[in-house]
Amino acid sequence: MAKVTGAQWLAEAFEGYGVSHVFLVPAVLSQTLYEMEQRGSAISRIVAHDEKSAAYMADGYARVSRRPGVVMCQHIGSSNLAAGLRDPYLAGSPVIGITGGPYDFSAGRGMYQQIDDLPIFPPVTKFSEAVPTVERLPDLFRQAFRVATSGRPAPVHLQLPGHMAEVLETQTADLDPLVEETFTRVPSFRPLADGGVISTAVRLLEEAERPVILAGGGARWSDAGPELIALAERLAIPIVTSMNAKDVVPATHPLLAGVAGTYSRDSANRALLESDLVFVVGSGTGSQPTANWKIPAPGSRVIQLDVEPTELGRHYPNELSILGDAKVSLEAMLQVSDPETAVRRSGWVQAVQGYVAQWWADLEELTGSDAVPIRPERLCQSLSDYLPSDAILVSDTGHSGQWTGGMIDLNHADQSFIRCGGSLGWGFPAGLGAKLAAPDRPVVVWTGDGGFWYHLGELETAVRWGINTVVVVNNNAALNQSLTYVYAGLYGQTPDELVQAAGTRAGGPGDLWRFSDLDFAAIARSMGANGIRVTKPGDLPGAIDQAIASNRPTVVDVVTDVSAMAPPPFMGADVKSTVAPYPVGKR
Repeated sequence: MAKVTGAQWLAEAFEGYGVSHVFLVPAVLSQTLYEMEQRGSAISRIVAHDEKSAAYMADGYARVSRRPGVVMCQHIGSSNLAAGLRDPYLAGSPVIGITGGPYDFSAGRGMYQQIDDLPIFPPVTKFSEAVPTVERLPDLFRQAFRVATSGRPAPVHLQLPGHMAEVLETQTADLDPLVEETFTRVPSFRPLADGGVISTAVRLLEEAERPVILAGGGARWSDAGPELIALAERLAIPIVTSMNAKDVVPATHPLLAGVAGTYSRDSANRALLESDLVFVVGSGTGSQPTANWKIPAPGSRVIQLDVEPTELGRHYPNELSILGDAKVSLEAMLQVSDPETAVRRSGWVQAVQGYVAQWWADLEELTGSDAVPIRPERLCQSLSDYLPSDAILVSDTGHSGQWTGGMIDLNHADQSFIRCGGSLGWGFPAGLGAKLAAPDRPVVVWTGDGGFWYHLGELETAVRWGINTVVVVNNNAALNQSLTYVYAGLYGQTPDELVQAAGTRAGGPGDLWRFSDLDFAAIARSMGANGIRVTKPGDLPGAIDQAIASNRPTVVDVVTDVSAMAPPPFMGADVKSTVAPYPVGKR
C-alpha cells in the first residue's frame, strides 16, 4: 500500500475496473477527474444535462458493454440521480451511482444543499452506503462493484462526504490498490447447478407433452442464447421470451413464438396457456412477462433456473428449482438430454408455429399499409426489414414497448435489443450510452414524441460528443398512442369517434394527451444534428438507410396515425384483459 490522496486512488481504481466512461452532471469529484486527465486516462467524462439522463446513459452503456456503468453528481442532484436508478433497478442492470453528501460540521444548521438524500437510495439499489473516511474508500468501492455484478445485476450507490463529494479527495492515507478483476463484468461467476437437479429437470422436460421455455433477462446477461437454442432444438420445445430477452433467439428460428406477457404476441401467450410444463430460464416472472401473473395460468407446472436464489419460486410455486448460471447449466442439461424426445413433439411444435403464422396473417394488412398518416405497424415492418444485421435496437416504454416487443422482428443473430423498464424518456439517453459502449455498431432508438420530449436537450450532448445514435420518433403529436386506452372504457367509443369528439367533449379530453404538431427533424437540425422527416410509408426504407449511413446523430421524425393501437395481450377465453380491446376491423 502507498500513501495517496483519495482522488489519486479513485482515478486509479476507475482505470483498474475497466471504466471507459463516466456520466455526470458537475460539479462532482472534480479533483478525481483532474487526476484522470493528469494520468493520461482514456476515460471519457460525459457531461449530461440532468442527472436522470446521465443515469440512463450509464444504464444503456452497462446493458450493451456488460460492464458497470458509472454515473456521478453533486449532492443537490442526488434525488434526480436516484430517480434515474429506478429503471436499471427494475431491469437488473449494473449501474454504479456516486453522489456527494452532507457535511458533518453543518448538520442541523440549515446549510444550502444540506438535506441528506441517502435514505432514498435503498429502494432503487442493491447496495447503498456512505463512505465515512478516506480509509474506507477501497473496501466500499470494491463492494459496490462486487454487488452490482454478482447474482442478479443491479444498481448500487456510494455517498461521499461533501456537497461535491470532495472531502475525501484531498485527504491522504495508505490505501490498498487491489482491483478485483472478477467483478469488472457480468456475469462475475458462473455457478453450475447440482447434477441431480439437472438430470431431474431434463427428465421432466422429456416427459412433458407440451413444454415451453420462457427465457428472461438472466439468460441474456448470461449469454446463454446458443445453449438455450440447442436444448430447445434437441427436445423440440417452443421458446417464448420476456422483453429483456427478445434478442436471445433470432426471430427467424422456427421454435420462437415471440415475446410473452403484456407487450406481447398472441402466439407466445397462447403457447404458455396451452403448455403442460413451463421451463423458466433467467426470468423473475414479474408482472410484464406474465401479464400480471395470469400467463402461465396460476397452478401451472413450472421448472425455474436462476442465478439468484431469492427469485426461485417467488411468483409461481416451482415443481423444481435450479440454482445456477443459465449458460453452464443449460449446457449440462444438453449433455444428458435425449434427442429422440423431439420426434414425438412435432404436433405441438406445429401448433405453436401455426399461432405465429396466424399472428402475422391477421396483421398483414396493417404491416403493409400505405395509409397516411403512417401506421406504426408499417414502421415496425420497415425496421424489421431494414435494420442492419449488427444493429442495436433501443426501446422506450409504454406504447414504444408494445410496438417493439410484439411487432418488430430481430432477424439476425448479431442484432441486439434493450428496453426501458418503466421510466418514459429513458430510450434516447440510454441509446447514447449504448452507442458509446459499441461505437462500431448502428444504434437505433424507438421512442414516441412524448418520450423524446423528456430529454430532448441531450441532442446537444450527442452533437458535442459525436454520438451517432439514430432516433426514430413515432410522432403522432400526442402523449398517448390511442385515445382508446384512456377514454374507451369511460365513453364507450371507437378511437375514430373519440378523435372527432376530442375538440367538443365536455372536459376537453384533448388537453390531457395532445401535443403541438412539431417537426423533430427541423429541431434536430437547429441543434446541429441530422434530421429526416417521413410522411409517406414508401419513404421509410430510404430514411432508415440514410440515417444510419450519415454517421451523425440523426432524428428520423415519422408522422404516424394517432388512432392506431398495438394489439392487447391475448389472455385466453376465460381471462379478461385489463387492456382496452383492439378496435374491430383494425386487427
